[in-house]
Amino acid sequence: MSDVAAVLPPMYTLIHTDPRFYIISKLPGVSFHREGEEAGLMEGLRAGLADEALWPVHRLDRMTSGLLVVARSAAVAAALSVAFAGREVEKVYLALSERKPQKKQGWIKGDMEKGRGGAWRLCPSQLKPAVTRFSTESVAPGLRLFVLRPQTGRTHQLRVAMKSLSAPILGDALYGGSPADRGYLHAYALSFMLEGERHAFVCPPEAGELFGSDAFAAALLRIGAVWA
Repeated sequence: MSDVAAVLPPMYTLIHTDPRFYIISKLPGVSFHREGEEAGLMEGLRAGLADEALWPVHRLDRMTSGLLVVARSAAVAAALSVAFAGREVEKVYLALSERKPQKKQGWIKGDMEKGRGGAWRLCPSQLKPAVTRFSTESVAPGLRLFVLRPQTGRTHQLRVAMKSLSAPILGDALYGGSPADRGYLHAYALSFMLEGERHAFVCPPEAGELFGSDAFAAALLRIGAVWA
């Protein structure tokens, strides 16, 4: 670990090292890029991994924790970017809401447009829709686990999708979620092909009082394998 990394706050957990990429789990509350005096995730990665040759392939919101792949060369970054753009990467997210959804499983589809205050909204039109498949599982009375499988990668897509179900994510104030110790959205599983080889990773959430509960652990077991 570099001297710079030693003075940075915890930002991530290293999940897997490959000569071509790293898999990390981002902690909640960490921005991807520097914000004023606050260091960003990429700065923390370069310092903590002692590796300046890193290329981001995709991103997570500040409130969202979980799996990210970071390329170790421009060529690998280009190949993975093509896979993401071509919807060849499978992603599974976990979210918690204390509100009952309009439906318990299915699809959320619609165009997205900017609203007020940095928020986005889902539209009924289908010109270039954001697409998410979801299912739900009871955690405890008044608390549900949502398993979200985005088929596209729009800004705030899952947060907007949850609001459209009348079940905003717990802790997501921007979209009407009730106050909580964190925004309860986590990138749980990631699968992709690279050079003819399939790579698949699963990482349960590390932070959050509700994510650490026995009831949540039991609900996660009931979900079973995430890969279809």
